[in-house]
Amino acid sequence: MKITFATGNAHKLEELREITELVTGDANFIEFSTPPKPFDPDENGTTFEANSLIKAREANKLTGMMTLADDSGLCVEALDGRPGLHSARYADTQDEKIEKLLGEMKSKTNRRAKFVCAMTLLDENGKILTVELGECHGEIALNRAGTNGFGFDPIFIPDENNPEKITLAQMSDIEKNTISHRANALKKIIEYLKSHA
Repeated sequence: MKITFATGNAHKLEELREITELVTGDANFIEFSTPPKPFDPDENGTTFEANSLIKAREANKLTGMMTLADDSGLCVEALDGRPGLHSARYADTQDEKIEKLLGEMKSKTNRRAKFVCAMTLLDENGKILTVELGECHGEIALNRAGTNGFGFDPIFIPDENNPEKITLAQMSDIEKNTISHRANALKKIIEYLKSHA
């Protein structure tokens, strides 16, 4: 099965491949490709689902293939859901994003947060096949820890399968890709593909 994944982010593409293999046991269940570069659609939607659809439609136009897109972000309770939709544009660099968030959280006692991922699957003609949502609940760490992963991973402590209370960035790829928001959304997409094959 060949699917274009609407991203220019190599980390996301690698994660998707790893999650697919973990879920299906088959590294070739989906053959992912990416749209031609530069791929940078204007993500002006007001929800994760809307931005996911914008990216999917743009990639579908460019490739004419079945297309999968995701939009994700970190929603922090004490910051009224921020950075949320603006997670990717919260600051210029990953380090600056982390420092800015830790700064905003300095005086907060409620550190609850969740990663959210919306995935949209389109057929070759651009018709929406399904939209799925995945979440990963946890809390914001007091300090960064770990070097694995990307984005806010070094300051996010997930609830699930985490008795040691480590950050996503301290987990192995397999541990992270079993519980992450992207994994939870992609599992639903894979179920859809299996049941409609």
